[in-house]
Amino acid sequence: MKVAILGVGKVGRGLERALRAAGVRVAIVSGRAFLANPRRLRAAIVVLAVRDGALGPLVQVLATPGLLPSTTVVVHCAGALDAEVLAPLRPVCAGVAQMHPMISFADPARPPNLQGGHAHVAGDPAAERLARRLCRKVGLVPRTFAALDRVAYHAAAGLVANGAAALAAAGADLLRVAGASDAAIPAMLGPLLRSVADNVAVLGLPAALTGPVRRGDASAVGKHLATLRAKAPHLVPLYVACGLAQLPLSRALADATPAALDAVEAALRPGES
Repeated sequence: MKVAILGVGKVGRGLERALRAAGVRVAIVSGRAFLANPRRLRAAIVVLAVRDGALGPLVQVLATPGLLPSTTVVVHCAGALDAEVLAPLRPVCAGVAQMHPMISFADPARPPNLQGGHAHVAGDPAAERLARRLCRKVGLVPRTFAALDRVAYHAAAGLVANGAAALAAAGADLLRVAGASDAAIPAMLGPLLRSVADNVAVLGLPAALTGPVRRGDASAVGKHLATLRAKAPHLVPLYVACGLAQLPLSRALADATPAALDAVEAALRPGES
C-alpha cells in the first residue's frame, strides 16, 4: 500500500508518522501547495486531512482527469461529513469514503498514540476496504454504524475530547487556588485523565464513575461548593453542571441510597427543593 496525504496539520502529520512507523510508504503535501501546483498522485489511497471548508476546492482540483489513477481510492478525515462530499471524484477514481479517527490530535510535533482508537469508516466498498486496511496498519479499530448522524457523532467526539481539555483547565485553576505549582499541575492532571480513560474503556459506563456524587456524600459536595464560592466562584456553574450530570449514573449504580442521592441533588440545587 502506498498512501498520499493532502494536509500537513495535526491529523495529517499524525497519520503520516503512524504510517511510517508501520512501514507504509507515504507522501504528504499541504492542501494549499497541492492547489497551487496540482500533480498526479500515485498512491493506492489518498487521504484528505484538511479542514472541512478546504475539502470542496481540493475535490474540484482532484476531479481533473489525469491527477488520480483509476485504481486509487480517496478518503477524508472530517467527522461531520459523509463520503458524498467527495462524490465528484467517483468518475476518476475507484471509490470514496469517510475515515474519521476518534482520537485527539493536539500538536503536529507530538502525534497521539493511535493504538485501539476508533475510526468511523463509511463509503464505497472499494474505498471502505482500503480505509479499513489503513486503519488497522496504524492500530485504529475501524467501525461502521448504519444511518449514523454524523453531526451528533462529531459533537460527541468534541464534547469528550475538547470538554475534557476545558475541564482540565478548570481543574488547573482550582489547583492553583489550592496551592499547587504551575509546573506540577499538568503532571498531576495527565495521569488522572488517563486513569479515567482506562476506566471508561475497561469498565464502561456508569461503572467508571467515582467520587462523592456516586457515594451519595452530600456533605462533601456542600464543602466543595462552599470552597468554590469563596475562592473560585467562576467554577461554581461548571461544578454544578458536572455534578448533576453524574446523578443519573449514580442512581443507575445504586451504591448510595435514593435518599442520599436526593440530598446530593439538593446540595447542587440550593433553594429549588
